[in-house]
Amino acid sequence: PDMVNMVILRENTEGLYHSLLHRSAQRAKGLEGYEPPEIEFPGLKGEIAYDPRPISSHGSERLIKMGFDICNTRNGAPVDGKARVSCIDKSNVTRGCQLFRKTFDDVAASYPHVEKDYGYIDAFTQWLTRTPEFYDVVVTSNMFGDIATDLASVLQGGMGMAASGNIGDHHAFFEPVHGSAPKHAGQNKVNPIASINSVQMMLDWLARRSNDDGLLNVANILDQSVAEHLKDGTSLTYDLGGTASCTDVGTSIANRLASHLKEL
Repeated sequence: PDMVNMVILRENTEGLYHSLLHRSAQRAKGLEGYEPPEIEFPGLKGEIAYDPRPISSHGSERLIKMGFDICNTRNGAPVDGKARVSCIDKSNVTRGCQLFRKTFDDVAASYPHVEKDYGYIDAFTQWLTRTPEFYDVVVTSNMFGDIATDLASVLQGGMGMAASGNIGDHHAFFEPVHGSAPKHAGQNKVNPIASINSVQMMLDWLARRSNDDGLLNVANILDQSVAEHLKDGTSLTYDLGGTASCTDVGTSIANRLASHLKEL
């Protein structure tokens, strides 16, 4: 576990999912029958569906800058301790990714002490599982980030472990990568650690936003409590090979957290 410690930042308002947001906005305005304009696609036959993939320098810049700023707060990649930000795209093919990479280089010029790294998304999915210890902070576009973070969750034990934060310029909300998982509702069987880790990320974000060392300490203690629970290995949910209930795991971590907080 000491050889896997990375942060992946996914732009979350543009790219292939931007058209979904646009359609949702149209419905919110009461234009239920809205259809995009017809476009000719030479060489294609039959019914055609398309989704535009807009990527802007503004959206890319704020994501990439956050990546470098986060990198400054970390201890570097596990393999060599180097502060490193990796730009993952498909700039050998798509114009949107070419703009994303250009923006990456522009932002990186203000962080000369941080190592720049590049990769294409298809190759990255291989390296992510073969040499995860090389990665410190990764920045990428919307859909690529969606896929890569689900894959990366396997490195920490699966979806039941993976937390995420949706961070804007002024506000943020945090949630497990797996979402609500309604098929498991009411069974008291799912792994609560993804939700707990999301709370830990929220506390860390709030602490750094307000320069609150006390809150940052609580966030670190929560992370420690989860690690100690996993290291003990006696109370694990089904996805990690155990038989413990959601309540069992949550109570165990909460008790560890409470014990550490009493020592402050």
